[in-house]
Amino acid sequence: MTDSIAAATGHEATAPLAQKRPHDRIDLAVVVPTYNERGNVAGLIARLQRVLHGFEWELIFVDDDSPDGTAELIRDYAARDRRIRLLHRVGRRGLSSACIEGMLATPAECIAIMDADLQHDESILPEMVVRLRSEKLDVVVATRNSEGGCMGDFARERVWLSSLGKRLSRLVCRCQVSDPMSGFFVVSRAYFHRVVHRLQDGGFKILVDMLASSDRPVRLGEVGYHFRTRTWGESKLDANAAVECLFLIVNKLLGGLVPPRFAAFALVGATGLAVHLSCLAFLFRVQHLDFSASQIVATFAAMTINFFLNNLITYYDRRLRGFRMWAGLVTFWIACSLGVLANVSCARSLLQLHLPWYVAGLAGAAVSSVWNYAVNQFLTWQRRHPYNSSPSMRGGFQSNELLIENETPPDQIETLPDGSGAKIVA
Repeated sequence: MTDSIAAATGHEATAPLAQKRPHDRIDLAVVVPTYNERGNVAGLIARLQRVLHGFEWELIFVDDDSPDGTAELIRDYAARDRRIRLLHRVGRRGLSSACIEGMLATPAECIAIMDADLQHDESILPEMVVRLRSEKLDVVVATRNSEGGCMGDFARERVWLSSLGKRLSRLVCRCQVSDPMSGFFVVSRAYFHRVVHRLQDGGFKILVDMLASSDRPVRLGEVGYHFRTRTWGESKLDANAAVECLFLIVNKLLGGLVPPRFAAFALVGATGLAVHLSCLAFLFRVQHLDFSASQIVATFAAMTINFFLNNLITYYDRRLRGFRMWAGLVTFWIACSLGVLANVSCARSLLQLHLPWYVAGLAGAAVSSVWNYAVNQFLTWQRRHPYNSSPSMRGGFQSNELLIENETPPDQIETLPDGSGAKIVA
């Protein structure tokens, strides 16, 4: 670590990276979750090699089986540099779970989390590590919302989303943090292991989860940075990220009693219930159809709405597309058929007991909802066999040369003098 601090403070390091000894401890592990980031891998590696000179470091990519060949490219780099490692996950997805698995895979005392999209300013990593160690902090957050920080060319809706997340996160975080939605931070391994058993493996905002899971006030520092504009690939931040962040905060407020997926299912169910009652009221009270017929139509209308919303939100990581989506809808209907029978039977019996029609409808919907959740968890949105669905494993492993034949070889990439990127050399 002496060399690390010397490098970060501008003094010459005493042990070059190329002469790393087997007994040297790793100062810093940088964990980078990836999904379809093939075009950013070379630039990120070059930049980190530049700014981490003098540190004993390792770079751990956690790839969720990217169909664009990200894992194959990283594997090629890892074969040439033992400081670069790949955790290739097949059959599961999620930013938070990728970060957790990456952090569990390293013995380093300091662990950095950052994105692969080159929007995070890697040049502040040495300062973040030095502050973590010298001030004995738990977490050092790279912030866009304090002195030295800037949101860059963030789209207006993303700025609004970030601000909303900041306000909501204050309800659960065990410290004052200006940018709880940041995906760029350094954490001590001791603190990570203190909270890891209380972390959720789903969702996007691992920092909020870590700060909210502490059993004591968090010792936190911040370093400002300018958020860059993504130049390659697509942002992973969408409506699901906002919904998951909300569920995470609700879960923490309730002491971890409500799993995020069940919270999502309940929210979708509430929407379906509104559709159910509206449809039932229209058919039974306005159109004067038979109650049983009205209840059946209302039930299937609500089921259809529930299917598409659950496919979009609750089971986003198992989302059905194309033909599989329509086949899933049919499966959903069939799986819920017994629930429909119980629904109609229960509602009809309550109506005959002279209970209000809306009470009978609510009771029937409640009976069927329990069945719907239980059966469709395993039938409609069942996890496919990971190796059968893996783009990189279909047809067996191919050679790296075939998979990345259009990619610039790592030995032909050189860091730019200012550390801002890399260039191709002959």
